[in-house]
Amino acid sequence: MFEKGRVEQAYPLYRRAREQQGIQSVRQLLRMAYVQEGLGHYPAALYYLSLAQAWQPRYATWQKMVELAQEHRLTGYPNTWRQNLAITVQRYYYRLLQGLLVLAVVGGTLLVIRRRTADRAWWTAYAMYLLAVGMFLNLLSPGRVGLVARTRAPLMAGPSAGSAWLTTATAGDRFEVKGQQDIWYRVHWQGRDAYIRRPDLLLVE
Repeated sequence: MFEKGRVEQAYPLYRRAREQQGIQSVRQLLRMAYVQEGLGHYPAALYYLSLAQAWQPRYATWQKMVELAQEHRLTGYPNTWRQNLAITVQRYYYRLLQGLLVLAVVGGTLLVIRRRTADRAWWTAYAMYLLAVGMFLNLLSPGRVGLVARTRAPLMAGPSAGSAWLTTATAGDRFEVKGQQDIWYRVHWQGRDAYIRRPDLLLVE
């Protein structure tokens, strides 16, 4: 139906397959984003683009997200060399991690087999390697992000309605999620922590 131009009729089928049957692909998500953009629902389009980007990081997908964000004056979509570098790391993160873990298992097995002849320097080098793998896992792992789900969502200085008001987010704004507390998500906003109600933020998972 989509390929024949009946994109709006195809969308409910894509959505049903994703939500009820657990079937989804990058192509499917990009097509759902295309339909929503055509209908003028740019927050939904950004959500599906974000899902596709999280699944399979691509420069083209990110550039489309940046274009939509700039068109609607949204925050959280940097178009910098650092973001391009982050996309490169995300593209190869799991492959690199898999290779590092395989080397760790092989190295550990060899050391156990030759534990009588391996001197302390080999064990020290192996420990340093494991430390480097741990740093790679914790420092370079893709962070959680969320998209604001409604207009005029307040960002607060603390996890309470009585906290100081910081700003008002709009639907489609993108934040890095650092944690959660009760009914609040702790997000990164302009170099500091801010809090937004959980129903107001849709996690990209």
